[in-house]
Amino acid sequence: MAVGVFDSGLGGLTVLRAVSARLPEVAFVYYGDNAHAPYGVRNADDIFNLTCKGVERLWQEGCDLVILACNTASAAALKRMQETWVPKDKRVLGVFVPMIEALTERKWGDNSPPRQVELQNVALFATPATVASRAFQRELAFRAIGVDVEAQPCGGVVDAIEAGDEILAEALVKSHVEALKRRMPHPEAAVLGCTHYPFMEKAFQEALGDDVKVFSQARLVASSLEDYLHRHPDMLGAGRERKFLTTGDPASVSVHATQFLRQPVTFQSA
Repeated sequence: MAVGVFDSGLGGLTVLRAVSARLPEVAFVYYGDNAHAPYGVRNADDIFNLTCKGVERLWQEGCDLVILACNTASAAALKRMQETWVPKDKRVLGVFVPMIEALTERKWGDNSPPRQVELQNVALFATPATVASRAFQRELAFRAIGVDVEAQPCGGVVDAIEAGDEILAEALVKSHVEALKRRMPHPEAAVLGCTHYPFMEKAFQEALGDDVKVFSQARLVASSLEDYLHRHPDMLGAGRERKFLTTGDPASVSVHATQFLRQPVTFQSA
């Protein structure tokens, strides 16, 4: 039994890198749906259907627990999947929960009324589909009051990362940060609401300024997964295998993955 990590493309590798470092004794299977990336410009039904297909493939690999390391899938498909599709003996988790917990400083199961939190001005950088879903703002509002969230849809950034074009990705990040700052000149914190964006975390931080706290999902998800597996040891199997699957061209995806992770990664056809 391994833990599955699903993403629309390469972005989930930032999560896999973090969880592998945190949990070196755990076997992981990564699935990148590179043939259909980016998800951020697709409609909700497309995202749901593609995500279900990828999760089913991970189940075939023995991954009873799957992490949707994709904010777009987590925002647009996860709730529907959990309520109507996921069998009782499987678990599919998203990446929103750890981020909301960090921002509100309260656990997901804490159902007490919303309360004041320290951070009042939060910038959200995400794909157009994640921004349109308003899932982040909705979950935050359940737990915190008085938080002003300014969301910036970052068109083109995922495409540039998937294509291995760091120069274009950095230019787009700077442009999107400037656009957000015209609406929110002084954000206190920034949420990188796409698991591709940690590849560009330095560019985001430089454009935002050192006084803005940038929240990295990968580290938060790793900590959350460690806690979850401690509470659900039945979801943990033996072995330390790392397997990488893609719906795209394995050779091309492997080159780009190696470029961004700066370590050899070899993908197989899904």
